[in-house]
Amino acid sequence: MTSYPSTSMRAVACAAWLSLSVSAAVANPAVAAPERESLESLRQTTLALIQALVDKGVLTAEAAQAMRLQAQQQAQQPTPAQPSAGQPAAPGTAAVPVQRVPYIPDSVKAQIRTEVREEVLSQARAERWGMPGIVPPWVSRLQIDGDVRFRHQSDSLDAGNTPASNYVSAVLDQSPAVTRALSYASVSNGFPTETTTEGRDRERLRMRLGVTARVSDEVGVGIRLATGSATDRVSTNQTLGQNFNKYQLMVDRAFIRLTPLAGLNQPYGLDLSFGRIPNPWFSTDMVWSENLNFEGAAVSGRWTNADDTFEPFATVGAFPLRERRAPVQRERWLYGAQVGARFNLSPLSRFKVGLAYYEYQNIEGREEEDWLVSGTDFVAGPSYGQTAYGDALRQKGNTLYEISAAPVGVSDYPVLFGLAHRFKPLVLTASAQFDHFSPFNLLATAEYVRNTAFSQTDFRARAGSRFDGVDAGGRRDGYHVKLAVGHLDVREAGEWQLSLGYKHLGSDAVLDAFTDSDLGLGGTNIKGYILGLNLGLARNTTLGVRYLSASNIDSTINDTNPGQLGVNTLQVELNVRF
Repeated sequence: MTSYPSTSMRAVACAAWLSLSVSAAVANPAVAAPERESLESLRQTTLALIQALVDKGVLTAEAAQAMRLQAQQQAQQPTPAQPSAGQPAAPGTAAVPVQRVPYIPDSVKAQIRTEVREEVLSQARAERWGMPGIVPPWVSRLQIDGDVRFRHQSDSLDAGNTPASNYVSAVLDQSPAVTRALSYASVSNGFPTETTTEGRDRERLRMRLGVTARVSDEVGVGIRLATGSATDRVSTNQTLGQNFNKYQLMVDRAFIRLTPLAGLNQPYGLDLSFGRIPNPWFSTDMVWSENLNFEGAAVSGRWTNADDTFEPFATVGAFPLRERRAPVQRERWLYGAQVGARFNLSPLSRFKVGLAYYEYQNIEGREEEDWLVSGTDFVAGPSYGQTAYGDALRQKGNTLYEISAAPVGVSDYPVLFGLAHRFKPLVLTASAQFDHFSPFNLLATAEYVRNTAFSQTDFRARAGSRFDGVDAGGRRDGYHVKLAVGHLDVREAGEWQLSLGYKHLGSDAVLDAFTDSDLGLGGTNIKGYILGLNLGLARNTTLGVRYLSASNIDSTINDTNPGQLGVNTLQVELNVRF
């Protein structure tokens, strides 16, 4: 949900600084006439902004008057005439310090003008200044936003990739089986379910429509609908070519957000979110896909110092993945906590860092032993399969093993697979923004993850005697780096951003269900780079091009059966936001 502060304190600070420094500069005869005219225009804009803040009740009339008087007093201070170059001061006259007017670079003035203008215009749109009585009061409490994106996607698979039939054979011939790309094998009918060597071209559409409502200063709600599939939680794309059939709209978000400290004018803040909420973590798409939303509750707190240069934050959350249905099914949960800080080393250098710890409960596989006697045969009991990692959840990359352990003589039973490792990832995320090249910016992000619960000993203890001495393999680490140059957020015609990223994500560093779905067709056990360009065609209308090249890190089958998968993807998209 978007909150609407009366006006950012940043705008007030800009107004105060400009009113003091610019007034002195305008009054000084040493300033050239063209520069004085430019500064006078800036001063008038600043005074108008101060009056607007008074009219909106953000700044009291007394404070505004004091600000103007201070500027006038500074401007009226006499500046002694200085002797010309090489001319000594008059005898008996004490040397008077020279009053120096600080030079304000054009780029800085332009940036300040833009920031102040955007602050005021954003506030004016949100509160509908100048339109009293035209719209009902409840309209001012709503904000509607969304986007429509049309994408052409071409996936090119390497000709040397391991054939899909090898994945089927590896599962059927090896007992008990271990694999990292079960999505290519059908263990029920003995045939591949997908191709690993033939390319694919798709036209895809995404539509998202969100509404946020400010019920009061302390309470808000948010709802968003999106296209996509009910079984794909990390993508909202709808593939065209369904014989003109209509698309489904899913509830992508639905949440309540409480801000109990709003309006108290305190340096600290607190947000409580409940429901299907946006990603509450500072992260990249290596751990959490940008299309993923969380179900549960999250609490975030922050504190800002007086000069807005340092802001520590903390977030905790609890999210149910599956409900408990006694006695046949255990619940699954995700818990998380993150601490970090945002800090500015200078007005043009901004940094942010966060350290997060996540823990999945009951997600790992265990040997299934729930068998019942039926006449002279055995049948699967009601809790059989409760630790399986289902195909509707997984992508590919995590190490899986066969959790089925049928009694001797039972041949017709469902073959199930579970996660070989537990998941308790520790994640360090950092970003740096440099504005020294205004209007262009430089943005760098980096993320490192380690699964602290990765253990071969723990795997064998859960897998049972069939896996005595078996090493499931896999990797516990991953990292992601990205560098972007251009505009931070491409909104206007002519704006652009160029980015280059590299990702190296081990098979069992994170749960493959929730990570990015684009690089290497999604999942873990993947390495590769992403080159992207966004170009503004018109206001809120962009043309985007991305090229992704990826290959596997370890064998896509298991450590004893070699498997190779290389994928190059081209995405060209037209995106319109509103």
